[in-house]
Amino acid sequence: MAKVALRKSPPRVKLKRPGAPPAPAAAPEAHLEIRIWLRLLACASRIETVLQRKIASAFGISLARFDLLAQLERAGGVLTMTDASKHMMVTNGAITGLVDRLAQEGFVMREPHAKDRRTILVRLTEQGRSRFLAMAREHESWTVSLLSGLEASDKKQLLANLGALKRQLDSAELEA
Repeated sequence: MAKVALRKSPPRVKLKRPGAPPAPAAAPEAHLEIRIWLRLLACASRIETVLQRKIASAFGISLARFDLLAQLERAGGVLTMTDASKHMMVTNGAITGLVDRLAQEGFVMREPHAKDRRTILVRLTEQGRSRFLAMAREHESWTVSLLSGLEASDKKQLLANLGALKRQLDSAELEA
């Protein structure tokens, strides 16, 4: 049987249509930091949006008020208004509004500082703590559900990488 020589076809050349937008260029490595920052913002925003919607729907409370309750619980149930502001990275005015609403709902109460009349303490009430802990259990289950698609090893690596990033940012902040 005779061998037939197969001829290779010339490579196809894609012709650009007149007026077509340019093909997207591969993202250069020089922009890796920007892409990381944008990805972090996008992920944080999506998680926050879902949790805000769920907590408002289930408990009728904003995520900001929930966060203040979490800060109080973490601090042993009491913080100064200024410390709460620093922990949450918001203004004193924002804390005042959050505390006003939480006090109206019975979650917290204001107390004068024993030694400094200018300082106001925010204290988690027993009822507030009990209600917060119930919310916190739901919040945790929602958070676990949001991240359930990641493998355990990927979660551990992500946590380690974010920890390294936080340490680097903390040291850069000290130098500034």
